[in-house]
Amino acid sequence: MTEEPLLVVDAANVVGSRPDGWWRDRAGATARLRDRLAPIRRHGLPGLVPPVEVVLVVEGAARRVEAAEEVRVVAAEGSGDDAIVGLVRAERAAGRTCVVVTADRALRDRVTALGAGVRGPRWLVAPPDRTAEG
Repeated sequence: MTEEPLLVVDAANVVGSRPDGWWRDRAGATARLRDRLAPIRRHGLPGLVPPVEVVLVVEGAARRVEAAEEVRVVAAEGSGDDAIVGLVRAERAAGRTCVVVTADRALRDRVTALGAGVRGPRWLVAPPDRTAEG
């Protein structure tokens, strides 16, 4: 069993949760998200003690976004949701703690059925002392 928790981020859903013009440059917005996630590896988040493996699942126009040293990028061959579920299924079967960040209700239901925790996109930008789910 891997003790290091896994944080899986639904890139399309999280990027789309902020009306900051992401639709003009989906790949650029996803790369900025990847860069904002990097410190989580070392510093964790409420309920996730570091080190944390951070995985950003991308699809569509954002598929060309490359991994960074502290963030693994998984380019979904089809549906990003299916890629996330497959990743969680494999890791939970090994007994690993998994948390998925998404606001997609259908995806939330699918991964919680596998035993993963779920947090909303705002959780990623919450102040460090905030523990409520976003």
